[in-house]
Amino acid sequence: MIFLQLFWEFFKTGLFAVGGGLATLPFLYDMGERTGWFTAHQVADMLAVSESTPGPIGINMAVYTGYTSAGPLGSLCALVGIVTPSIIVIVIVAAFLKAFRNNHYVEGAFYGIRPASTGLIAAAGLTVAIGALLKTELWSGWERFWTVLDWKALALAAVIFAVSKKWKKLHPVFLILIGAVAGAVFRFAGA
Repeated sequence: MIFLQLFWEFFKTGLFAVGGGLATLPFLYDMGERTGWFTAHQVADMLAVSESTPGPIGINMAVYTGYTSAGPLGSLCALVGIVTPSIIVIVIVAAFLKAFRNNHYVEGAFYGIRPASTGLIAAAGLTVAIGALLKTELWSGWERFWTVLDWKALALAAVIFAVSKKWKKLHPVFLILIGAVAGAVFRFAGA
């Protein structure tokens, strides 16, 4: 019975928690109060674990909740419950898009979406680059710009950029590992 209940609770969460993984939090607080599966304090722990593991936060939290409530089969039931509404919606949208794909207005909408999504991705990349390469907390104006630059991070970014240009077929995971090792060496060296 708990497996069906896990599926149903997370099905409702997946259906109505629009806006990403953090939108599942109010549903989880309510679910914990109603079912007694976890406390509000444990939701904070689930969030910390879910954010530190790869994958979407909502799915990670569903798997974590299912596992702590009913073991591996419980985590599977919660996982299937939270993703089923998305699959249903995607199938419905795909059916409509297939019917209207050759429509002039739909083609125009997709034409407009491409540069908009490119701009959003570029803005996110710029935000990450600023956070990684600059010490923004030291910013006091353009006259002190050189003090804001994180020279170690800039040097590491230049090295990784050069390595990625020289060995174009090198998998990105290796570049991330190079950065992780260099960061650990910098931290242990006290630099």
